Amino acid sequence: MSPSRDAAMIEAARAGDLDEVIAGSHVIVCTGSGGVGKTTTAAAIAVAAARKGRRTIVLTIDPARRLAQSLGLSSLDNWPRPVEAVDGLDAMMLDMKRTFDEVIERHADSAEHVRNITRNRFYQQLSSSLAGTQEYMAMEKLYDLHREGTYDCIVIDTPPTRNALDFLDAPRRLTDFLEGRFLRMFLSPGVTAGRWAGKAVGFGTGMFMRAASRITGSGVLEDLGEFFQSFEGMYEGFKQRANDVYHLLQSSESGFVVVSTAEDHTLREARYFLQRLARDGMPTAGLVVNRTTPPLPDELADSPHLRTAAASLADGEEPAPAAAALLELAAEDDAVAHREHRALVAGLHRTDPGVLVEIPQRAEDIHDIGGLDWVGAHLRGVA
Repeated sequence: MSPSRDAAMIEAARAGDLDEVIAGSHVIVCTGSGGVGKTTTAAAIAVAAARKGRRTIVLTIDPARRLAQSLGLSSLDNWPRPVEAVDGLDAMMLDMKRTFDEVIERHADSAEHVRNITRNRFYQQLSSSLAGTQEYMAMEKLYDLHREGTYDCIVIDTPPTRNALDFLDAPRRLTDFLEGRFLRMFLSPGVTAGRWAGKAVGFGTGMFMRAASRITGSGVLEDLGEFFQSFEGMYEGFKQRANDVYHLLQSSESGFVVVSTAEDHTLREARYFLQRLARDGMPTAGLVVNRTTPPLPDELADSPHLRTAAASLADGEEPAPAAAALLELAAEDDAVAHREHRALVAGLHRTDPGVLVEIPQRAEDIHDIGGLDWVGAHLRGVA
């Protein structure tokens, strides 16, 4: 695709907005790299959906406190909390260990089974720090919120990540781990807690057990074995729920909003996100580019003329120098706006976002409901 066709695609995308997505999508997932205003965008989408009379919840997976602060809450936890300033809006922050515990409590066949798993040291490590567990538990929480049917709109604020869509990949990695060769090894006859020495099945397994015992200690291996034995029969449910949520995210009920800024490196990330979503058949709602510089109106947009006017005014008497300074700032802003536009065209090369919403830079940060309403108006195309 030529630069001119890329530019035309960007202009066409600018004509759209997210009003239809906010009004109709059941699940809206905000994704993007760190520091681009993703959490603010998610909160603004949730507020806008609630303003439309939709029962809405926004769930953040990011442990930072920005979401609670912007919604006027002192804190968030693993249970929905009402946002008093906005009717019909709840918010929550994922506690991945508590969510994992809830899943075990719901699907284990007895209270003793629950205790055996949740008291296991390997489970405690897995449920609180293993890579991918956070994203998998976000899937579980989304599954619960969807199945309960309480909310018309569920907005997910995913954690910032360089490895673009861990939110989609982690459930498959975790379920592959739980049902893979490693699990089958621990469920093999003879491989039970307290019977490691000389009892492992097969030459390769025995070598693994002896090496692992030297590294980790047999007590850890016993915990590991007990965990996998206790987990037997449950991982199929984990896999099924992950698949159900994945299909929900692929359906027309869902929409992914990619969030970026006009900087080169974040636009490259956004381009990768958009391409990956398209490859996986995920419905892309659009691209939000935060903190942009609006161009001047056409009649004032010729920067060389502005600078010439500024130079001529600067030699005059007061208040001419002040007017000259303002014209100079306007010219500089216009140059920034054009530079950002070129970055958009280059950064999104051959990638159509469908909808492109640009949120202008503000003098102050977004930190309250009023600011979120302002962002929401831009997202809906009514600013």
